[in-house]
Amino acid sequence: MTIWVVRHGRTTANASGLLLGRADPPLDDLGQEQARRIAAVLPEGASCFSSPLRRTIATAEAFASEITIDERLIELDYGDFDLKPLSDVPAEVWRAWRSDPQFAPPNGESLLALSDRVWPLLEELAPRAVDNDIVLFSHVSPIKAAVAWALGVGIEISWRCHVAPASIVKIGVTGNRPTLLSFNEQAHLEGLD
Repeated sequence: MTIWVVRHGRTTANASGLLLGRADPPLDDLGQEQARRIAAVLPEGASCFSSPLRRTIATAEAFASEITIDERLIELDYGDFDLKPLSDVPAEVWRAWRSDPQFAPPNGESLLALSDRVWPLLEELAPRAVDNDIVLFSHVSPIKAAVAWALGVGIEISWRCHVAPASIVKIGVTGNRPTLLSFNEQAHLEGLD
């Protein structure tokens, strides 16, 4: 079976190019339509887990009425850079952040800390995913951590992946061994602006 890892629909902060970590804006109108489109392609009867932030919960609610909230699916804590434009991050901070998975932005969280919370969740769910589909509603950085887990590589690959809003990643699980089946699926969004 499959672990489906879904990025939430769009928010005004996403549309504005802001770093969006623990801030909690709702889905915008397009994001709500994206959530409906996602729900239409997910497997019926799958177990559903979501980050506690309302943009992921709203995306999950378009699919399921029974949702388990798991804090480990929450977005990376961008600390002082949350809700700031990318251009506000100083060049030396970008260099440090991109070169060291232990680097954390001021008052934020490192990519290594992120993988240390996401990977155990995936290890817990993998045995269940052998027989039943599981859908995780999350954010950019935890999704990148899930991809690294599936590939058996370090979290530093995060900087080489782009995860679009409302996209889907599929991770196959056979005998507790993950395999990346697809990345950044967006066909379900065809025709949306």
